[in-house]
Amino acid sequence: MHPSPAQTGTIALTNGVIHIGNGQVIENGMVVFSNGKIADVRATVAMAAMADIKVIDLKGKHVYPGIIASSTNLGLIEVSAVRSTADDQELGDINPSIRSLVAYNTDSKVINTVRSNGVVLAHIVPQGGTISGTSSIVQLDAWNWEDAAYKTDNGIHFNMPSLINIPEQFRRPGTDVDRVKQSLEKIESIRNFFREAKAYRNENSHAAVNLKFEAVKGLFDKTKTFFVHCELVKEMMMAVDMAKEFDFKLVLVGAGDSWLITDLLKQNNVAVILSQPHNLPTTDDDDVDQPYKTGTALQKAGILFTICQDGGDGFWRQRNLPFQAGTMAAYGLTKEQALSSITLNAAKILGIDNITGSLENGKDANIVICEGDLLDMKSSKVTQVFIQGRVINLDNKQTQLFEKYKYKYSVK
Repeated sequence: MHPSPAQTGTIALTNGVIHIGNGQVIENGMVVFSNGKIADVRATVAMAAMADIKVIDLKGKHVYPGIIASSTNLGLIEVSAVRSTADDQELGDINPSIRSLVAYNTDSKVINTVRSNGVVLAHIVPQGGTISGTSSIVQLDAWNWEDAAYKTDNGIHFNMPSLINIPEQFRRPGTDVDRVKQSLEKIESIRNFFREAKAYRNENSHAAVNLKFEAVKGLFDKTKTFFVHCELVKEMMMAVDMAKEFDFKLVLVGAGDSWLITDLLKQNNVAVILSQPHNLPTTDDDDVDQPYKTGTALQKAGILFTICQDGGDGFWRQRNLPFQAGTMAAYGLTKEQALSSITLNAAKILGIDNITGSLENGKDANIVICEGDLLDMKSSKVTQVFIQGRVINLDNKQTQLFEKYKYKYSVK
């Protein structure tokens, strides 16, 4: 299917339950948008009959901001078991100049399946190595990666080496490697890389351009974010220490044990892209339901957080984001706080909250209309999606197969 044409005229969504995304709810509200931008959000009022205004009555339905998928390889992998369809990582260990955006495949069949569940934007992240490369944000209705680009090159991704040794009984015979020592040496080499990059940045002229140093310049003036992928407390503390040394804007990704150091994270203004709640605890001593409760702990501590569907198959699992947020709502968050975690919070962490993340005047008309509760797997049924005011075709491979075999077996 082809991308939708730009919005023409004005659309007014009336009589719906409007979930702003910032915690506010308008029970019988309306959203008016034109030229891809939200023009008005308020309680429903009578609309004068005008030829250029299309009024859609949403009585009994809910209206939400579009969901933002953070830290994903969506569009970089099509079938994880087929190497030729994977373009998510590059050879080498330190690759800050690698841009995930240029490998983003707008023709991926997976994209249609995730946006049919309300996901309209995605944070495309490279994988592999110690410094994987540069991430970008894309909107999920585009002809090519240039059209898809929503915010380009917003951050550098660092995979923190593991700071835990493998127990002796699990080591391969004949190996006696101090894994922590190796990791500390690797971290120090990355510190040296950033020290050299800082010196390079401070020079007025260069005999030769260093693409790797050029790529990380934005970290030093905070136009780029330092995304550190790690799980354990000691790894997160190391990340905080690195960010303080170079005055980087730090976001932790994964951060399963972040609930243990909320004071430290709050003190250093660290945001978190939390691993999905439907997960095993980080350590054996954690409560079995700790992943469900971590979002509440961060919320109570005043730490900005969102959640991500990470892992090698994280590209197709983005469609489960609203249900993951719904799980956190069952473990201490309010429904609106859970919604904010995958909309406005994500936009703030990714640096796009001035144009999206909530249903407010002047922001892009990234809107999801749902029968039932978007965060509840049982009642959620997305009926319409708008990206920058464009009406999105919600057809996808699964719906096509359903129609095909419904026809074959004469199912009514």
